[in-house]
Amino acid sequence: QVQFVESGGGLVQPGGSLRLSCEASGFIFSTTGMSWYRQPPGKERVLVAGISIGGGVSKYADAVKGRFTISRDNAKKTVYLQMNNLRPEDTAVYYCNAGRNTPLYGDWGQGTQVTVSS
Repeated sequence: QVQFVESGGGLVQPGGSLRLSCEASGFIFSTTGMSWYRQPPGKERVLVAGISIGGGVSKYADAVKGRFTISRDNAKKTVYLQMNNLRPEDTAVYYCNAGRNTPLYGDWGQGTQVTVSS
């Protein structure tokens, strides 16, 4: 059974930072690209960042380039999203999934809420 458990969200002021974590299980993590998505209030879920199997290649949505960094630890089966210089428009529920560009699984975790507000 595929499972994703996201954590690390919270309330932060504009310009602040957060580090999200996603622990995955139910598939071979070390041979699978991973990605982060976000769903702002009232909007669809969109791709934020993706990372290759070994972590050497990453890709970002234009809205977060230069501010967010995706990384992974294959030993811990965990993918991370370091978010710096946060803006109010980054407010969303953040999810991870397998696959670097499109979600491989229909099973999503509960997500982690990120709220950027003063």
